Order: sequence, then C-alpha cells, then structure tokens
Amino acid sequence: MVATPSSNALRARIEAGGVALGVLDNAYCPTLVEFYGELGLDFVWLDLEHGGPSPLDSGAMEDLLRAAERTGIEPLVRLPTTDPEFVRKALDLGVRNVFLPRVESAEEVRKAVRSARFTYGDGPGDRGLASPRARRWGLADDYVAGEDRETLVGVTIETAESLADLDAILDVPELGFVFIGPFDLSVALGHPGEIDHPDVQEAVERIRSAAVDAGVPVGGLGFGMDDVNEKAENGYQLINLGSTTGALKGVVDGWFDAVTFDREE
Repeated sequence: MVATPSSNALRARIEAGGVALGVLDNAYCPTLVEFYGELGLDFVWLDLEHGGPSPLDSGAMEDLLRAAERTGIEPLVRLPTTDPEFVRKALDLGVRNVFLPRVESAEEVRKAVRSARFTYGDGPGDRGLASPRARRWGLADDYVAGEDRETLVGVTIETAESLADLDAILDVPELGFVFIGPFDLSVALGHPGEIDHPDVQEAVERIRSAAVDAGVPVGGLGFGMDDVNEKAENGYQLINLGSTTGALKGVVDGWFDAVTFDREE
C-alpha cells in the first residue's frame, strides 16, 4: 500500500479562518496551472461551466490535475451541473475541491454534497467506492476516511431560487463554502450585467452576511486589489483575483500604452 495524497491545503486554510487567493485559468493550460503554483497562489479556478474540457474527459482533466500536483496548488473546479454523476466523476479523477453552479434549493445542495461522501451525518453517503485515480488505483491507505476528511464541496449562490432558500442552504451539513455570483444574480434580478445595481448589491450583502453569521466560508470575485482587501476584511475567505486572459490583457495593454512610435505605418 502507498500513502494517501497530502492534505487539502485549501480546505485547511479556510477552516483555520484564513483567506485563500486564486486565479481563474480560462486557458485551461497545464503549464499555466503548474506555474500558478510556483507563484504561490492557493488555488487555480477551473470553470467547467463556461468553458474548458468536460469533467467526463479523463485525459484532459488528469493533465490539469497532474500539473497542479506538481507545484502543490489546489484546483477549484466548478462543474457544469449539480448532477451527482459529475461530482463523483470529478472526485474519482482526484479533484478535491468542487463547487456547483446555479443551485436552487437546499435539497439539491444536500443531494450533491452527499454524493461527494462515503458517510454523511449518521448515515451512508452516496459516493461510489472503486479504485480510481483518487485511490491510487487501489493502492492508497485510508482512502474512504481520507476522502471524506479532505473533500470540499461548495455552491454558487446566483439564482433567485437560491436566494429564497438561502438559510436552508447554509444549514446543509458538510457544505464547505458558498461563492457569490454577481453576474448571474444581476440576470436573475432583472438587471443583466449591472452588478453595481442596488438590488444586486443588496443581494450580495445579504448572502455575505448570512454566510458569515452561519459560519459558512464565503467566496467571491475580486475587482481590483482594493476590493480584494475590503472583501477579506469583511469575511470573504476565497477570493478570485482575476483570470489568465485578463492578466495578459493588462500586460499587453501596458506595453501598447508605452509605445512611442506609430504602429500603423
């Protein structure tokens, strides 16, 4: 038998009350995933809802996971659906941090969280037991207890239905965090793209406040470092700093702004 994989540093950080910082790699590039680990980020967000490979594409997913394992960065994988099939598949591949989009009810969240666990509360979980990559193909010690101990499952609060059922969602056992989705909230509240609209900001604050009061870690998007610092001071524990393409655009725009000759000639 061989040792189980190392502990989940992302889960450990937020459970200790710390703030985890990460970047969305919307290039879905193993080299960049590995490099972000070298830079000291806590997590790399892989958003499979809006792009990237299918979580059922084992080859592509394993390449990204191996890159993260190389430098010790934790992948934070947003799945395209709350379907337990996708949750189980991602975890069997070796993902330890998943979060789910567009949840609508506490019952939906409970079903998804239970599908990530072998035991749940005082009863059985709903995760299948086999010998996948996460188990080192059957060679890992302490697999069942270790997976239940290290797996982190969160949800995005971004629909009108989830707002209506917010308190019950926050009460779901083993819910690891809630992530506030202001853009989809703006759509749900009738103000598409207006994330600064008072209705959207009121909803964002309601989610943040309720999560903090319930003792559930809260995550969100950072809009510049002043905003990141303010969010950290107000209880956010998972903060996305930006994206691969956004960072590259900022650098290239800076280069072009410094050009003193006529590029059109």
